[in-house]
Amino acid sequence: MRSLLGGVRVQTGQIAFTTPPLAPRWQRWLVFSPVARIAFFAAMLIGFSMLTHTAVVALGWTAKAADPLHHALATLGMQLLPALLGYLILVRLIEQRRLHELSLRSIPSYGLAGFATGAVLFSVVVGVLWLAGSYHVTGTDPQVDWLPGVLVAGIGAGIGEEIIARGVLFRIVEEGLGTWWALAISALFFGAAHIFNPGATLWSSASIAIEAGLLLAMLYHVTRSLWACIGLHAAWNIMQGTVYGIPVSGTTSKGWLISNRTGPDWLSGGVFGAEASVVALLVCSALSLVLLRIALRRGSGVPWRRR
Repeated sequence: MRSLLGGVRVQTGQIAFTTPPLAPRWQRWLVFSPVARIAFFAAMLIGFSMLTHTAVVALGWTAKAADPLHHALATLGMQLLPALLGYLILVRLIEQRRLHELSLRSIPSYGLAGFATGAVLFSVVVGVLWLAGSYHVTGTDPQVDWLPGVLVAGIGAGIGEEIIARGVLFRIVEEGLGTWWALAISALFFGAAHIFNPGATLWSSASIAIEAGLLLAMLYHVTRSLWACIGLHAAWNIMQGTVYGIPVSGTTSKGWLISNRTGPDWLSGGVFGAEASVVALLVCSALSLVLLRIALRRGSGVPWRRR
């Protein structure tokens, strides 16, 4: 079912949360407003991060003598637990609704479809780099320790970052300012969040904002499932580092394929990895345009001053 809203067609069910009509004025501003809910989540994220850090230190998982798996589990805990706990409290206690966007029933459908899309998407990027003479395979490493990379770059980054950037920032900003402002704000945030990564530059952050920030936000807008975004994000990182042996957002990764990249940084991505390549920018932007076309045909964009 669709309805006319402020002259723009909005697909029913696009907005996960609406302020209770009988809520007093003070609750509308201090509890249910977009700014208040984002602030509540940020506070919980900081608090749970401190508690998780204390726990992994007490377990000895961050010690220099700890093995790589324990280091990976420590990082995974820091990535996953604060964001997941904060989001559960935000949705269940503050918004008081069901967690539709993270329903476990969506994993076999949206999750696997997102994972397959991410795997194919990055393989296309590598294929173009290979055809352009930039990507070279020098051997294989069947004994590579792939589990830490899958846990940290795949599962941890996929779930933690998608909850923050799409589940909280994009979703809630879209409620208040509409779809197009939410796309811009969440993409800029996502790009800026990678500016302190090893080898990062203004170009790499701008590339991340466009190729990943816009793509994943559009994917969430079209599917209304965080699992689709998580699957794509996780597969992209896993294929990049664990399979093709390319740095993941500046972090050196050992993959099944032993590889190197040559050529100018705008083509190879330089030390930051293929995500800073114009090839990744164009490939991901093409898929973003497909999703944008779907959204426009549905008329699912949320207008700015929604009543």
